[in-house]
Amino acid sequence: MSGKLTAMSASANAAEIPFSQLIQHPRDAVAKLADSPRRQLRLDRRDGEDLILQSAARAEAEDRALSMTSQLFFSLVQHDEGARALLLSLPDVFPWVKFLPGDDVRAFLAELVETLRASASVGNLAALEPVIAAWQATAEIYSDPELLKAAAALAGEDYGRGRRLADP
Repeated sequence: MSGKLTAMSASANAAEIPFSQLIQHPRDAVAKLADSPRRQLRLDRRDGEDLILQSAARAEAEDRALSMTSQLFFSLVQHDEGARALLLSLPDVFPWVKFLPGDDVRAFLAELVETLRASASVGNLAALEPVIAAWQATAEIYSDPELLKAAAALAGEDYGRGRRLADP
């Protein structure tokens, strides 16, 4: 199972057309957009990543919903009962958390919610997928006794002073 965010894929149930059709027949493409169930068009491109076309109003509404949802999750983890409910729900969404020690499950939830909130505040979820992938990789190590033994052997190693990465 990949760490990719697929549960709420933007392209799920979106009508699809070739990108060239948008260029060659824009009125037909906009009509297809208006008739699509999710008011989205997936533009298939031969020479690059596919694109999703939707109205600005719909994109803004989705951004507001994401912001409210992230704030709700953040508020829930601030209270014991809410945090407990989220902790109990994590295996439904991320079954691999069963392999993580309890403290790591709580750390994953905290990092997930904080990253979701920060990502929503800037309107870019790109930072969320690496967080999930890193924790999933950690769970994979815990799930395999050989990997765990190898990782534990490396844990005490000193690889020297790290160097600061250049700012992007």
